[in-house]
Amino acid sequence: MTPDRYAEIRAAHRWDVPRDFNIARACCGRWAGDRARFALYWKDESGAAAKYTFWDLQREANRLSNALAACGVGRGDMVASTRHDQPADWTWIGGLMDALLPTLYFGQPTIGYRGRFDPERAFALIEKYGIRNAFLFPTALKLTMKAFPCPRDRFDLHLPSIMSAVEAAGTTAFDWTRDALGATINEMFGQTEMNCSVGNSHTLWSAKPGSAGLPYPGHRIALIDDEGHEISGDEIGEVVVHRIAPDGTPDPVFFIGYFGNPEGTTNKFRGDWCRTVDLARCDAEGYLWYQGRADDMFKAAEYRIGPSAIENCLVRHAAVATAAVVASPDELRGNIVKAFIALTAVHEPSPALEDDIQQHVRRFLAPYAFPREIEFIDALPMTTTGKVQRRVLRERERKAAPGSRR
Repeated sequence: MTPDRYAEIRAAHRWDVPRDFNIARACCGRWAGDRARFALYWKDESGAAAKYTFWDLQREANRLSNALAACGVGRGDMVASTRHDQPADWTWIGGLMDALLPTLYFGQPTIGYRGRFDPERAFALIEKYGIRNAFLFPTALKLTMKAFPCPRDRFDLHLPSIMSAVEAAGTTAFDWTRDALGATINEMFGQTEMNCSVGNSHTLWSAKPGSAGLPYPGHRIALIDDEGHEISGDEIGEVVVHRIAPDGTPDPVFFIGYFGNPEGTTNKFRGDWCRTVDLARCDAEGYLWYQGRADDMFKAAEYRIGPSAIENCLVRHAAVATAAVVASPDELRGNIVKAFIALTAVHEPSPALEDDIQQHVRRFLAPYAFPREIEFIDALPMTTTGKVQRRVLRERERKAAPGSRR
């Protein structure tokens, strides 16, 4: 059983932020003296491959620094640099600050793959390179779960640590990861503006299946209602993060501001609380349960509905690979629950399957939560960071409903 050290660690936590910090030295330079220490393995869909030591990266960094200096770039100048041969995942906060740079900081190698996500290829890479720690989006976990229900029957995998974020992984993916991979998902929550503020660390405190976790030590988290008042109990509210840490110092993960947009920076805050526009509820032990973006929530027949629980239930059905739930306009109820579903490779759309999926949801969720309409599609619209673009689906429904369609 996991020892619960959360209260102890949270009470003892103090931020120790140095006056100056050279991230290039910390993540590369100090390891470059060992010319045999690998930093990066790289592959793409064509089969092309490359590998780089920390020494190689340091030499490339030196070349770039000299080139910029020759162009007149000095300390404090802003420089935009784009590398077209690197994975897109490293151009956002999750891939860069939660995977690549922490790995380099500890002198460990990262495997970078350029290409669309494919479950078989992902497991093959994990096996070949002996990967022990992975950051996988919930959508990727659900796709691999459907493609390989028992992956260790085919691949030699040793994954003690899996981190997941962007959206709720859900209990289905959590249980499969534990049973099929022998790993516990450390789900977390954060934003580019204030990263990694809530989450799990299952060797230090228990990870509840489907929960986003507890406020990480060093951060103050609350839920607020539409008027900005803090709420408690089992109510759903907006997640906010305080700019002052529990030890009384400024929380160092906070962004400085939106470049060239001071008004946007001001609007991001309500007092000292930074708003996320993400909704969650908090249980009696302080664990947060992610409900979705504020604009993903909707009312149907006076019930407030979020997509996460319904989508989690849908992917438990054997035929469902991935699913997204949105509001679809309805003259009688205002909205109805509609599910867009991508099926697994061995299933074909049919009225009988649609009915079976609806009955499946009815067995597990409240009557108002079952999808009154299902549309089968080849693939869900996704961002490059693996988040379902429900906004695209909502807009599609809005345009398709000039009046009553039912």
